[in-house]
Amino acid sequence: MRTVALEEHFAVPSIANRIDKSVLARRGYRPRTLPKNAPNPLELLPEIGEVRLKSMDDAGISVQVLSNSGPGPDLVPGPDGVAMARETNDHLAKAIAGRPDRFAGFAALPLQSPDAAAVELARCVKELGFVGAMVHGTTEGRFLDHASYDGILAVAEQLDVPIYIHPHIPPEPIRQAYFSDLPPGPGRVLETAGWGWHSETAVHVLRLVISGALDRHPGLKLIIGHMGEMLPMMLARADQVFSHDSDHLKRPISRTVLDQVWITTSGIFSEPPLLAALLTFGIDRIMFSVDYPYSPDAWGRAFLNRIALAPADMAKLSHGNADALLKLKA
Repeated sequence: MRTVALEEHFAVPSIANRIDKSVLARRGYRPRTLPKNAPNPLELLPEIGEVRLKSMDDAGISVQVLSNSGPGPDLVPGPDGVAMARETNDHLAKAIAGRPDRFAGFAALPLQSPDAAAVELARCVKELGFVGAMVHGTTEGRFLDHASYDGILAVAEQLDVPIYIHPHIPPEPIRQAYFSDLPPGPGRVLETAGWGWHSETAVHVLRLVISGALDRHPGLKLIIGHMGEMLPMMLARADQVFSHDSDHLKRPISRTVLDQVWITTSGIFSEPPLLAALLTFGIDRIMFSVDYPYSPDAWGRAFLNRIALAPADMAKLSHGNADALLKLKA
């Protein structure tokens, strides 16, 4: 069966290495513990060729939708950040052109220059054929509901392409308040993939709802990963607790989320979170993803092989929903 994975990452070290080391330190980048007796994901990131394609073939993955892994142009202000985004996107477009049957792309945006980011998103969709954009967490402490980003939301809505909200390292005040005074390795994991990433992305979506940004842009489509970033288990709770403080909104919290958010399975390969997602978002809003190379393609395939879904629902999960949302050519 055709299988599309859409939270799959790459990197361009020659571009990322131009980011000032003090900027990386301030944003919270620290050494990570690499897997023992397994490929180093940081070494796999730059390769968009035979190694990646073999991994996809071995796992039965037909298409990867590629996105730039941090650090990226959102960390760099002004013309340098704009140029970095453009170079990154041109690099990705060249890789996709070599295997358009196997790869598609999300744009990287220079979010410290919002007007230029909106222009770059339009360029990437209209000229490079990208299927949307990926945004990594907050930018200088700002979420996408900030007024300066309204133009980006408007362009995505107008072009009918989704914005994938991916987690990022929390800002320094959050790291100090919630994740300080812990052993370095586990502390880094807690603030990122172990918990902090997912709660922040859920907050990001809820801010877009309660700020009214999604009411202002009802055609805007969002994607979030990791089986919904804990939102499936909290939707009913949100409707309950916001009920007396949401008169300014046109729809209940859960209705807005379910109208405008799609979720992927990236990095979550167990049945209980999938069941919660199915019971809340429904099969039409869930798309398969792996999170390559941070998660091996083989893990994603093993998960698909293990879960029990009707054939029509499996087709939606593995490729149908992604093909429809991203307008991919099967």
